[in-house]
Amino acid sequence: MNVHDTHYIGGAWRPSTSTEYIPVVNPATGEEITKVVAGTRADVDAAVDAAAAAAPAWSQTSVEDRAKFLSGIAEGITERLEDIAGLLSSEIGAPIGFARAVQVPLAINSFSHAAETAAEFDFEYPEGNSTIVHEPFGVVGAITPWNYPLFMVAEKVAYALAAGNTVVLKPSEVAPLSTISLVEIFESVGVPPGVLNVVFGTGPVVGEAIAAHPEIGLITFTGSTRAGQRVAELAARTVKRVTLELGGKSPTVVLEDADLSAAIPVAVQGAMMNSGQTCSALTRLVVPRDKQAEVESIVTETLANYTVGDPSDDNTVLGPLVSAAQQQRVLDYIERGKAEGARVVTGGGTGRPQEDQGAYVEPTVFADVDTSMVIHQEEIFGPVLVIEPYDDEEDAARIANDSVYGLAGAVWSGDPAHAHAFARRIKAGQVSINGGAFDPNAPFGGYKQSGVGRQAGRFGLQEFLEVKALQG
Repeated sequence: MNVHDTHYIGGAWRPSTSTEYIPVVNPATGEEITKVVAGTRADVDAAVDAAAAAAPAWSQTSVEDRAKFLSGIAEGITERLEDIAGLLSSEIGAPIGFARAVQVPLAINSFSHAAETAAEFDFEYPEGNSTIVHEPFGVVGAITPWNYPLFMVAEKVAYALAAGNTVVLKPSEVAPLSTISLVEIFESVGVPPGVLNVVFGTGPVVGEAIAAHPEIGLITFTGSTRAGQRVAELAARTVKRVTLELGGKSPTVVLEDADLSAAIPVAVQGAMMNSGQTCSALTRLVVPRDKQAEVESIVTETLANYTVGDPSDDNTVLGPLVSAAQQQRVLDYIERGKAEGARVVTGGGTGRPQEDQGAYVEPTVFADVDTSMVIHQEEIFGPVLVIEPYDDEEDAARIANDSVYGLAGAVWSGDPAHAHAFARRIKAGQVSINGGAFDPNAPFGGYKQSGVGRQAGRFGLQEFLEVKALQG
């Protein structure tokens, strides 16, 4: 078993000041597959020093040259797609087909589209008697989660670098292996030393050191709302810019005139994708009360075709959750739902023998859920869908927006104009209409406690740029 006892700082793998390690566990088997060193504040300081030293030259590199580097990284990931998909499958339990078709391609797209966006972006233009200039912050701190470990790294790093910043990255300690592969690709395309620096470790140590560091100009964070609040608190001490992509409890609203046979299977997929471990998962299904029984029938029939099992099997649709701790968290929520009086339509347990060491939870659906219940209000982050009946469209809008979150949503109607009109009533950063596909290059981010700022595309690039007005 390889042990990763170094951090990537200043273009080289350097020994950590720590002697503590964090196990990386395959959630399908419960077996430890490697360890990574648990970094320290001193390791973060070294990484920031390297990033700060590289920042002036990188910011002066032409946009065209930065774009070439990013395009080269996208090509490098493409060439290693199968290997990286295998790493993702082993470290987070993603079904290999999903890793191959979604997890890795999303990361490739982030680098390629960041290159295109930067090449087309107007970094300087006249306005009135001023020249408006968009400038990089210098050093960006990036803290990323485990559920889409390569994609979340790519979405932050690609746009930060495209804008001319250098980066200090803390990938999730739960899923670090794909980041190690990414570093190898950075080296292969010749990205200058210090432009990307990686420090492994925990949020309370490495994450907090990054958030509080006075030489970091911007923090970009994806994770839980509670952790995001802590990042914002620490960043406020040095008044640095913060972008946060946090939790979600997103609704699919099925209007009276919707085709249930078209809407419900897509709604189920939106809830269960990545075993429900997606911040924008559509985990609340808001349906007409008089059609709830029909909806339940279609949901049950749809889930009967979902194969749950070994993530290395091409036929698997849902793998395990990322860890035994996450499995227990989700099972606790399921028990809470039962105790609150919600009715289990299907699922409700692990679906596995008691001796199975995999972190599995079977797809679970609750019905007769109302807005007072914890399973309506709190993000479960597992394969759990709740069905919430409404009486009229005012009631549907109330239920859809009765949440501290506002990350995503979906609307279905037989009349596209009707669907668009209702979508405008949902307080969320991104709304799918009649099954509209996720656009990875559209601005992504949330209302309310789902976050601050946007990721991806032109809006995502702008988050990594300061604005200056030159007059005279």
